[in-house]
Amino acid sequence: MIRYRPLWETMAKQKVTTYTLRVKHGMSHATVQRLQRDMPVSTHTLNKLCEILHCSLGDVAEYVPDQN
Repeated sequence: MIRYRPLWETMAKQKVTTYTLRVKHGMSHATVQRLQRDMPVSTHTLNKLCEILHCSLGDVAEYVPDQN
C-alpha cells in the first residue's frame, strides 16, 4: 500500500498547507482528499507535488506492505 504520511511531514516542515496546494498550485479538492485518505493518485500528481515542494518522491510517499 502506498501511504502519503511523508507528504504531510514535508509540507509541515515547509509550512505548506492543503489550502496552498489547492489555491496557489491549482490542485483539486478531490485530489487533496485522495491524498489525505491514502487513496491512489496519478504519477502526474506525485510529480507535481515533488515540483511544488522541491523534494524527491520519498519525501511524498512510502510503500508499506499489506498486512495479510
